[in-house]
Amino acid sequence: MPFVDLQSRLGFNLDHWILAQSGEQPYKRAARCHAFEKEWIECGHGIGQTRAKKECKLEFEDFYECMHRQKTNKRLHEIRKQKEKLIKEGSYTPPAHHTGNEEVRP
Repeated sequence: MPFVDLQSRLGFNLDHWILAQSGEQPYKRAARCHAFEKEWIECGHGIGQTRAKKECKLEFEDFYECMHRQKTNKRLHEIRKQKEKLIKEGSYTPPAHHTGNEEVRP
């Protein structure tokens, strides 16, 4: 808990402007990663920055993955490499509509 709580004394919510997902959203729909950000903030609320970095690491990793999709993109890249390898070996033939050639139309 901070010594001086300026946000409540001055009557404005600074977190609203700092946190990207928590702000007013168009059409009143929650942002894609709002739930992950909320879990991370709730985990770290009131325990201090040092403890929050250790104790809320999983929540932060989930939020970071939702925002940047690095693990997902890495996995898709590995799948694409494996598919290209199988095609090169001849053990996999993609369907005709996946070859990139246009269909011959009458």
